[in-house]
Amino acid sequence: MSESSQSKQGFKASWVYAMAVGSAVGWGAFVLPYEWLSSSGLLAVVTGFIIGTLLIGVIAVNYGYATKSLPVTGGGIAFALATFGRTHGFIAGWALMLGYAGIISLNASAVTLVLRLIIPEVMMQGALYEISGWTIYAPEVAVSSLFLIGFAYLNAKNTAISGRVQFLAVMLMLIAVATVLVGTGTHFVSQGSSLPLSPPAQVGFWSAVGAIVAFAPWAYVGFDGIPQLAGEFRFSASKIMKLLIASIISASFLYIAVITAAAFAFGDNMAAFGSSSWETGAAISLVMGKSGLALMVVAVSMGVLTGLNGFYVAASRVVLTLSRSQMLPPVFGRLNPKHGTPSTAFYAIMVLCLISPWFGRAALLWIVDMTSVGIAITFFYTCACAYKLGRDGSVFGIHAQSPSQIQQVFGLLGMLISVGFLLLLLLPGSVGALSTPSRYALAVWVVLGVAFYAMRRDHLQHKSDTELKQILFPKVS
Repeated sequence: MSESSQSKQGFKASWVYAMAVGSAVGWGAFVLPYEWLSSSGLLAVVTGFIIGTLLIGVIAVNYGYATKSLPVTGGGIAFALATFGRTHGFIAGWALMLGYAGIISLNASAVTLVLRLIIPEVMMQGALYEISGWTIYAPEVAVSSLFLIGFAYLNAKNTAISGRVQFLAVMLMLIAVATVLVGTGTHFVSQGSSLPLSPPAQVGFWSAVGAIVAFAPWAYVGFDGIPQLAGEFRFSASKIMKLLIASIISASFLYIAVITAAAFAFGDNMAAFGSSSWETGAAISLVMGKSGLALMVVAVSMGVLTGLNGFYVAASRVVLTLSRSQMLPPVFGRLNPKHGTPSTAFYAIMVLCLISPWFGRAALLWIVDMTSVGIAITFFYTCACAYKLGRDGSVFGIHAQSPSQIQQVFGLLGMLISVGFLLLLLLPGSVGALSTPSRYALAVWVVLGVAFYAMRRDHLQHKSDTELKQILFPKVS
């Protein structure tokens, strides 16, 4: 299958930008500000996000370097395989497939959380059972399942509709958040109250910053979906670096703007909102009235839906690449003959994710937390690929660029940052350490990966390097 035959439609630059921003900003940006401000204070939270943005920016620059030289569908999978070989390509693919599927499932569950806020009397009835303290309600299972099915169908049928919807939704989210920031800021200035600037007395400033830095990189997971689509760009791959940086800056603005707006709304009276089901929404509603609450509902809804759509698109290209390189059976690489979309991949992801509504959000968070390990591993592979390209100008026998010392420096920095992310997750006692349930989930994930690799190893080794180059890197081989 040639790269050009992957899609008859392709992605515009604006759609790709929206995929990255919409994937990076989700439910957490709108519901966690109260927790962040209570535990760290505004100054530490904003400082932590700025540091996290800079760190993830280095990773993004490496994605830009690698994608510009290797503009192919598959992103981290192709980069890992080209740099370290087929086994590492499988590891990256296994990490991304389960990681993206977990985040799709989390976004589908977040749809029901939004509805809990709007119509709790409808969503919180028909209790089925409880898992890890989380009650599973029949309406929530039904709604999550419908959204998973609907977005799979939308993407399988029409890339253009999916891209336009994503772009419009991201623009709505940006406008809503900017309006709320101006409204709460105006109110704060007129009232002259104080802000929750500092962390609690028992928490040091830099400890508070460290806790936010540990979270911030995962806040931006989703920008790495851009390279998954590189083989289907309607524009030159030379624009990729600007798109990556623009998407991270936009995501950073959204996070910091919502946190600052929440601080303006809380003022010096945070404790008054502690019993609210959605503290940030309640505070902004008090300051701006129903219009403020409506804007926040629009913003959080767009964040959830764009995350669901964006990760669906990225995950489908992961499955497609795994299939084309024989890491998955060929059936998963089939394209819709009419639309040219990887429809089989979309429906396979849908079937996998449809299990998740029955387990509840609490158990799902264990899985999503442990997939951060896989994302960090893929960050490392990409930075290593960028470094090798900068040093040698070639990978996998493909001469892709001229050597670059600056690229080597960014590659080394990116690898160090990626290792740092991994240590934050895996070292006991670190501010970002995985919980015990997440560690068990990680162990199961690794065992399943080893078993699946053993099943597919002969298929993976069957194709020659020349054949793999023609399949995965047709634009540069």
